Amino acid sequence: MNDSRRRRTTAASCLAVSGVLLAAGCGGEASGSSAETSSLKGTPVKVMVWTPEDTQGSAQPGVRLTAQAYEKWVNANGGIKGSPLKVLTCNEKNNPDEAEKCAQQAVAEKVVAVVGSYSLAGDRYMPILQKAGIPYLGGTGVSAAEFSNPLSFPVNGGTPVVFAAHGRQLVQSGCKKISGVRYDVAAAAVVSQFLTLGAVSAGGSAPKDIKVPLTATDLAPQVAAATKGSDCVSVIMGTASGLFVKSYVQSGAKTKLGSVVGNLTPQLAESTGGSGSPLEGAAITGYYPPTSDPAWKDFLAATKGNKDIDPTNGANATTWVSFKVFTEAVKKLPTITAKALVQELDTTPGINTGGLTPPLDWKASTALPIKGLNRIHNTTATELTIRDGKIEWLKSGSTFVDVRKVLTTPPAG
Repeated sequence: MNDSRRRRTTAASCLAVSGVLLAAGCGGEASGSSAETSSLKGTPVKVMVWTPEDTQGSAQPGVRLTAQAYEKWVNANGGIKGSPLKVLTCNEKNNPDEAEKCAQQAVAEKVVAVVGSYSLAGDRYMPILQKAGIPYLGGTGVSAAEFSNPLSFPVNGGTPVVFAAHGRQLVQSGCKKISGVRYDVAAAAVVSQFLTLGAVSAGGSAPKDIKVPLTATDLAPQVAAATKGSDCVSVIMGTASGLFVKSYVQSGAKTKLGSVVGNLTPQLAESTGGSGSPLEGAAITGYYPPTSDPAWKDFLAATKGNKDIDPTNGANATTWVSFKVFTEAVKKLPTITAKALVQELDTTPGINTGGLTPPLDWKASTALPIKGLNRIHNTTATELTIRDGKIEWLKSGSTFVDVRKVLTTPPAG
């Protein structure tokens, strides 16, 4: 048991660099439409969102655009208790120094919360927010601090939950021998640990770990190694998963593919044959329902026609969920302040997200009892597949699966 707990704690400490696998200077204030806010007479409710843009790293402009779409949508629908929502934006440029500046701006602007943002530099921005009493609500789960700081309120379980659920889903779909293909970096090794935890918990064997050099462009050797003797291959290469699929197609392999959401995408399926793609039937594990689910109708309406917002992108989806949670929470406050919001989030019996997640709370009793992951309260995931080139529920009538026991029960033996 002690060895198992040590493995999970070590995995948690490495989460700060796992964002590349999952998603694949400060800016000014977001502009709102005067036509939409003219009837809202209250004091603007200020929040901030930050994300890397115009950078060689993992840019996520859709996070800002989603936040601004929510601002426009909520203000067109009565605002927040009659007051307009005002979203301030900041480009953290994949630079810890810039992320720190974003946090300092949030403090200077006296925002109520930082909502639905994306940054790997949690160890730099969270202490600043914590000192000022500003909650970090629903970040996209790409830094370790998001899963440990008491002022962080994540809306999903990040790397631990989705990869443990993915390993479980693969085994339950009939994959007896699994290969996991990932980049040869420490963060990916952590992901592999959670994948193994999920697979073993479901009665499967530990997946074969196939490493890809960061500089590799031809993945034929990795395809051969992954498909040989395996029933299924989990492709865990983020936005570079297409490199593997290209070599896979060229090899003529027929081994079933799978991954977590954001790796094997509808766009990749479309480019490799649509409904005839080798991705058809792939086991996909996510945090939320597919975008065809009625729970996303407001998100799709608010972003309709904006080709720069991909609704299947996990970071964009999390941003929408985070703003919905923020709105529901502050509606209950007599006076909207950061302090009052923290108190509400700490004590709420459950915030309804309209089916995008189970009801969310962050009470001590629902915390995941693992050091370094104790801010994870939502331990659910969704089992999906690619059908006719689109991500859909694996089975009709599916709902959320909870992997709390998978994460907290040591493997037998």
